[in-house]
Amino acid sequence: MPREAILCDIEGTTTSLSFVHDVLFPLSYNSMEDFVSRHWNSDQIQPEIALIRHEISKVDAGPGEIIAVLKSWIGEDRKEKALKSIQGKIWKDAFESGQIRGHVYPDVSPNFRKWKDSGIKICIFSSGSIEAQKLIFQYSEAGDLSKYVSAYFDTNTGPKKEASSYQGIASRLALPAEDILFLSDVEAELDVARTAKMQTTQVLREGVTPNNSGHPTARSFDEI
Repeated sequence: MPREAILCDIEGTTTSLSFVHDVLFPLSYNSMEDFVSRHWNSDQIQPEIALIRHEISKVDAGPGEIIAVLKSWIGEDRKEKALKSIQGKIWKDAFESGQIRGHVYPDVSPNFRKWKDSGIKICIFSSGSIEAQKLIFQYSEAGDLSKYVSAYFDTNTGPKKEASSYQGIASRLALPAEDILFLSDVEAELDVARTAKMQTTQVLREGVTPNNSGHPTARSFDEI
């Protein structure tokens, strides 16, 4: 089948799970109190504060309570939009200062280049905010890979385990879903992408169990 676009997951597909869970999450957790306290009265996080207050049904929640909620959500790996947005702002400071660089597997950069040179659109779909996604690729260990990426999608498009999210992405890209290849390590995500008529391949990075649903597999982007 022709492929007009390749849609990539990040965590466990382009980027190691350990980078996300052992570097990014602890960084946001440890920086949360200082960041929220410094920006409490600025416009930078007012929309997020409003979302959190609504979520916990407490319109007058102060800094201490908001910080506690955000830290608890990190511990629970919640996909709350307000958390993802604030984490993205914290990570932005760290990436731009050179404190961290985004991990990508060695096969990502050359294949991004090859796919783009072949006229294939490279797109990203992750539960992390679009801002956070851009940072990982712009400030990656392999250099600025954002020049290869045509579009980014996060949970504002929809949950990663609902077919309607993938249908929405195809619509936004103005492409038939059948012409989009979705790459992920997560079988449940691949299942719903296939329901949405996308092509699928499971990327078998370290520790990933091959699927039982008939999705093609690849141990690196070199095999795709």
